[in-house]
Amino acid sequence: MLISLVVPCYNEEEAMPLFYKEVSRVAETMRQSHGAEFEFIFVDDGSKDGTLRVARELHDQDPRVRYVSFSRNFGKEAGIYAGLQAARGDYVATMDADLQDPPALLPDMLDALLSGDWDCAATRRTTRKGEPPVRSWFARKFYQIINRMGDTEIVDGARDFRLMSRRMTDAVLQMSEYNRFSKGIFSWVGFRTKWFDYENIERVAGKTKWNFWGLFKYSIEGIVGFSTAPLVFAALMGVIFCLAAFVGIVFVVVRALIFGDPTSGWPSMICILLLCSGVQLFCLGIVGEYLSKTYLEVKHRPIYITKETEADRHRR
Repeated sequence: MLISLVVPCYNEEEAMPLFYKEVSRVAETMRQSHGAEFEFIFVDDGSKDGTLRVARELHDQDPRVRYVSFSRNFGKEAGIYAGLQAARGDYVATMDADLQDPPALLPDMLDALLSGDWDCAATRRTTRKGEPPVRSWFARKFYQIINRMGDTEIVDGARDFRLMSRRMTDAVLQMSEYNRFSKGIFSWVGFRTKWFDYENIERVAGKTKWNFWGLFKYSIEGIVGFSTAPLVFAALMGVIFCLAAFVGIVFVVVRALIFGDPTSGWPSMICILLLCSGVQLFCLGIVGEYLSKTYLEVKHRPIYITKETEADRHRR
């Protein structure tokens, strides 16, 4: 039984040795208790520090360590997809290198899959201790919004840390879309998922690569990728304003016939024009967001470009 650990890394030079030490300890425990062998796949997402160097060093000292290095930064979603493609295990796990995803949960997660009742063991945070309150509030609202808009349910607090069966991994790999939102993809493919809760854990080293703007763009990616509700909203706003305009025309005509045509009222007219124009531009922006995603998909660009793997190192 082989378990593949997929670990996307971006500027994780400091955290990787600590992560490797911890997962190696858990892997040895699981080898004795479950007879499981491991491979560790580090995906270097165009890091600017020594992440690739550390991956090479870990591979040289432990042949279980494999790595994929991108030609530039393609994003965490591309890193997860590349790792899943490279994974050879009967079970495949995705997790972060900063140890915010506790490897100690892996034995229980594997037990859930071995029982035959589940195809995936996933994790979610029960608290957001350590996060700024504003960021936590927006995160909760994002999950509420996307679950109301889309048909795919995404669990609040869900992490990318999960252990999947081979058949679920293959199903995820079939979704080779360019604009990726892994939380939505994991949910969309279905399969039975058992959730494991844990409290938020601080990073062991380094700094988070996510800022508010990056998380905002990521949330838009998720909403656009798994819901057409914004397009329905844009169409509904168009219908409402058409009806309002028709009622307004009737009102103006009737008033002119009864009371004449006074020239006063231009401030309110300007306000109405600005409101209508703003709504039009907002709806146009929604349509443009979907159009841009379609444009990127039809170009059929690769999700990532590989610069180096451990196999290239052996050829030299």
